[in-house]
Amino acid sequence: MSASLSGVFLLGASYLALLFACALAVERGWIPLRLVRHPAVYTLALGVYASAWAVYGSLELASQVGYGYLAYYLGVAGAFLLAPVLLLPIQRMTRTYQLSSLADLFAFRFRSRWVGTLVTLVSSLAVLPLLALQVQTMGDAIHLMTGSTSPGLLALAFCALIALFTTLFGARHTRLHARHDTLLATIALDSLIKLAAMLALGAIALFGIFDGPTDLQTWLGGPGLARQAAVAQLDPGQWRTLLLLFFAAAFLMPHMFHMTFAETLSRRALLQAGWSLPLFLLLMALPVPLILWGAQRLGADEAGLGSAYLVFGLSNAWWVDALAFIAGLAAATGTLIIISLALSGMILNHLVLVAHPPAHQPDLYRWLRWLRRALIAAVIFSGWLFYRTVGIHHDLATLGLASFVGMAQCLPGMLAVLYWPGANRKGMVAGLLVGVAIWLLGLWLPLLTGIPTLIFLPPGLEALQGEPVWYIVALEALAANILTFIVVSLATRTSEGERAAAEACSVDAVIRPKRLPLMASSGEDFKRHLSDALGEDVATREVDRALSALHMSPLDGRPYALRRLRDRIQANLSGLMGPSVAQDIVDRFLPYRHDGQAATDDIHFVESRLEAYRSRLTGLARELDGLRRYHRRTLTQLPVGLCAFGDDDELLMWNDALAELSGIDGASVIGSRRNSLPAPWAELLGRALANPNSHLYKQPVELSKGQRYLTLHKAILNEGEEERGGTVILVEDHSEMKWLEDELVHAARLASIGQLAAGVAHEIGNPITGISSLAQNLRYDTDDPALLETANQIQQLTDRVSRIVGSLVGFAHGGRHVHGTSFTDVTLHHVTEEALHLIHLARSGQDVVYRNLCPPDLLVKGDAQRLIQVLVNLLSNARDASPAGGEVVIAAEPEGLGASLTVTDEGQGIDARIRDHLFEPFTTTKAPGEGTGLGLPLVYSIIAEHHGQIHIESPPSGREHGTRIHLWLPTTREDDEDRDEPDSDR
Repeated sequence: MSASLSGVFLLGASYLALLFACALAVERGWIPLRLVRHPAVYTLALGVYASAWAVYGSLELASQVGYGYLAYYLGVAGAFLLAPVLLLPIQRMTRTYQLSSLADLFAFRFRSRWVGTLVTLVSSLAVLPLLALQVQTMGDAIHLMTGSTSPGLLALAFCALIALFTTLFGARHTRLHARHDTLLATIALDSLIKLAAMLALGAIALFGIFDGPTDLQTWLGGPGLARQAAVAQLDPGQWRTLLLLFFAAAFLMPHMFHMTFAETLSRRALLQAGWSLPLFLLLMALPVPLILWGAQRLGADEAGLGSAYLVFGLSNAWWVDALAFIAGLAAATGTLIIISLALSGMILNHLVLVAHPPAHQPDLYRWLRWLRRALIAAVIFSGWLFYRTVGIHHDLATLGLASFVGMAQCLPGMLAVLYWPGANRKGMVAGLLVGVAIWLLGLWLPLLTGIPTLIFLPPGLEALQGEPVWYIVALEALAANILTFIVVSLATRTSEGERAAAEACSVDAVIRPKRLPLMASSGEDFKRHLSDALGEDVATREVDRALSALHMSPLDGRPYALRRLRDRIQANLSGLMGPSVAQDIVDRFLPYRHDGQAATDDIHFVESRLEAYRSRLTGLARELDGLRRYHRRTLTQLPVGLCAFGDDDELLMWNDALAELSGIDGASVIGSRRNSLPAPWAELLGRALANPNSHLYKQPVELSKGQRYLTLHKAILNEGEEERGGTVILVEDHSEMKWLEDELVHAARLASIGQLAAGVAHEIGNPITGISSLAQNLRYDTDDPALLETANQIQQLTDRVSRIVGSLVGFAHGGRHVHGTSFTDVTLHHVTEEALHLIHLARSGQDVVYRNLCPPDLLVKGDAQRLIQVLVNLLSNARDASPAGGEVVIAAEPEGLGASLTVTDEGQGIDARIRDHLFEPFTTTKAPGEGTGLGLPLVYSIIAEHHGQIHIESPPSGREHGTRIHLWLPTTREDDEDRDEPDSDR
């Protein structure tokens, strides 16, 4: 090899500069976001699995075990083909609870910070040989290209550049679960480059060394046959074990877990990766045997290159070696970046923050960010250090298999997270410790010390004698791990917290948190409680972030809303510093309040989770959810108001009809206590709940629409062994029925009074007529002035009685106008002016101000003289009720098919006890002798003749005193319209 160190450094630096340019282009927005977030980019980013092992280690494995090298690709392909039942449930958990690593997931499921710490330590030890493998391939490639005896320094320089890139573009966010679009696009480009390089090297071997597929087949059947026959084939047991190890690595390795779940675009993108990633890996695997056979034909395997680096023997051309170097560098770079990013987060959350909690940090975000950056550099440097001290003494297969066997010890725990709710932390920790101990003694200790492995074969497994060390250690460690896990879990008790977490983690179950009140009373109160742990600034930002995500007001005090806010804050803090520390902070500073009352399931949360995941339900669960939605929709859209309360007085339902009636949106009150509902609902519903009867009839309630009459029906749900208790209340609006009943009673009362008035008028009329005649005759029978004065007084009094009798007769015949009465267009402004003119003729009330606000062009159908009589009556009453200097306002406006006219005074108002009886004869508010009580009944009769309406408002809305009379008169007459129509019988 003739390349210089400076040339190789320039080549490697140019490649890393390309990655920097790509990252900068994404960061500046030069590449469209729709392209950056395309599912194909996510699939290529998942290609980070194809590490330097895929370029060099696969060649080494293929030269040793032939097609057994395919296990590296088939294992991960199998994991992604099982995405619907394996990866999607993990994605659901990590996104819901913001779990960014395997340690986060285990700590969340087994409710122990020490579980997270243990998984972090195991992952660190398992990944260290894989990190060293990446750096070792760079050092070996540099040595092969330059002949340098100290390639480690150049490899260290590349590691420094990679660490710089990772800290710049991978640790810019404080939250581990934040998406890194820049990093994702860069890793996708990295995968694309290594794929293109591998395919190009395969093409060079196929068409440059061989003359195409035919020549290759000829060589394989001839000179190459002996070489292929010398390759040892994997027995079925070893083949299956390799598949299992690489299958587990697909979602347990820190970089794969991070890329698969923390950086995932969506559920759809992960499902698409289920077939597109296996396709990518197939393309990566295809060139491996071609490169191997090409190197064997050229005799490169006999030139001392080493089976892992046969790719450098394909040609003496510098650009072929450069292509092989770039392929390895690309594979190692992506793996180092993502492993350092993922592992630094695990170490920070489960080692550093557990040992040193982030209390009283003046700038928590900055402190966490710089800690992560330092840990990223430390992880990459540890890989280089392990390479220089340990890795150089071992081949790639030994390092890789040691790493994969160690990481596979977490597989039983992961399967328990998904499918075994009965597993507990004692069993998981015991099994993991046993399996890791066997792995450390069998594979890790020989790596460090070079001491041959001392393998203990239990009785019955003597057949494994002579098998490869990795195979025996993998079987023994996994078997001991699983057996210990099962036995200890069955023999020990599972805590309540673990059972709740198991329900959250199982594939189909939905976690059911309890309906408990919190010590904090509002979002603002949350900030005060959390400031002791996070500092005032961080606490404010975290609570505001959670409030914004939930679209909540900081003053919302509903228990359900506060529980949702608490869960959201815990999830956000989990993404910031891991679930263990987040749970400790939330449990300590945002505790529940235990009042001695038994906690029931939080039905709102269950419903929200079912709504979120209903598209994923299948079979009977889907049918049951459909039935639930049907019943929920029935209650929600019921045309009668409905609300439901739990045993603890928490509101569980507020349907659409009740929302429309009350003017209160259900989403704003669901989950609140009954006594915190807006007036008048707290008092009204409380009365219904406390009433021993199941019905409250026609309760007067003042709503925004005015006074309404509501009937409430109550049903008590008794609590069963597995059934929730509570109370359901139906609310019916019977206002129109109440008004109709009042109208009927009023009409019946007026009818009876009218009949009485007619009888009284008839009986009084005849004697009065006789008295009047005698008084008139007396004036002709005497000249005595005293008698004449007496006769004149008798005549005046009899005239007054006649007018009263006439009014009674008019009231008795109210609304029965004579057919043929001519109704014409009447201008309300003109009628009002005429009435005011007549009022001004009276000597009293000269100090009252009248304002006529009727529009001059507003017309109604009616009899002008009788309408003037109505207004004179009303204005005289308003004048008498007004104080000195008071104002009487007459206003009118169009309303529907008629016009509304109001007469408003500034008097003391009308007593509510007689307000509803004013239209009855002889009912008056004036002092005795000042009024007959027949004016308003006559007004009522005239308005009824005009098919109008009249009602009294005292005091008017928005005022403390005064009276307002409302008149409504039609602008057209049905009988006039009927007369205008041609007679069809003529």
